[in-house]
Amino acid sequence: MDAVLWIVLGVLLAVAEIFTTTLFLIMFSAGAFAAAGASALGAPLEVQALAFAVVSVLCVAVIRPVIRRHAQPAGEGDERLFGVEALAGTTALVMEPVDVEGGLVKIGGELWTARAYDATRCYAVGEHVQVMKVQGATALVWQDEISTPGGLPEAKR
Repeated sequence: MDAVLWIVLGVLLAVAEIFTTTLFLIMFSAGAFAAAGASALGAPLEVQALAFAVVSVLCVAVIRPVIRRHAQPAGEGDERLFGVEALAGTTALVMEPVDVEGGLVKIGGELWTARAYDATRCYAVGEHVQVMKVQGATALVWQDEISTPGGLPEAKR
């Protein structure tokens, strides 16, 4: 009978985890299932409680940090960015005039629609701009420091 109670507790904790998504209650659910296993093997209640406590604490201390580290969104930690997140900070070449209304830039050989990040700016064809961020399929661009007067000379680029 104890095994059934531990299984019910484990299922309730797992269902509660669905609503919290903190990866905390699921660790106690694993502990409850371990206690159910101990109960099924005929262990006394004290051993079942000890199995619950030990497995729960080990899961929280060891497994949860590993899961959270691997579940980080792109850009956090030491992982390399990919997709549109990787475009932020890159240099683009203006192909059609870019202002707050729109324009066209070339980023790494691909043409992108673009808008000026600063609503007061307008960039002419041939200027180099820096991609600040990407919203949908539109790159928001800003004046590139390298192509500004006082930036690196033409020969150094």
